[in-house]
Amino acid sequence: MSLLGGARAVELSTGDPAPEFMLIDQEGNTHRLEDFRGQWLVLYFYPKDDTPGCTKEACSLRDEFSAFRKLDVAVLGVSLDDTESHEAFARKYQLPFPLLSDPGGKVARAYGSLGGFGPIRYAKRHTFIIDPDGRIAKIWRKVRPGEHSGELLEALSELRQVPAPTKRDK
Repeated sequence: MSLLGGARAVELSTGDPAPEFMLIDQEGNTHRLEDFRGQWLVLYFYPKDDTPGCTKEACSLRDEFSAFRKLDVAVLGVSLDDTESHEAFARKYQLPFPLLSDPGGKVARAYGSLGGFGPIRYAKRHTFIIDPDGRIAKIWRKVRPGEHSGELLEALSELRQVPAPTKRDK
């Protein structure tokens, strides 16, 4: 475990309770983990709005968003960027899901996803699938931005024991 900002980074495992959060999105709406009880949730952390890898990942999730909705899965992105940056990023790429602002990195730290060097802090590219009971069902600590949405849909289908949506179903 590493030290960031004086607090130990957490190493979550599948089956662990997902850490609670309360963050604001690009439209000023507050989102809490408890809002998603009874529903599957993809919570993905990413380093910075409007950078190549983060844009590729967000647009991949956007392009598959109807498949996530068909499975009744919510998608939330989290970075340390402010809500204004999130609003511009979401508008520019027509992202249909909330981007949550974690300016102090408190939530990223709780999920073991806070990175940095020197005074620079950022969210590591990690993704968590959280089950309807609020437990971590699957974790990705190495994400391939362009392929990640397909991996998520496949994992969600297996976890939910339903067939993965096909291109025709989307």
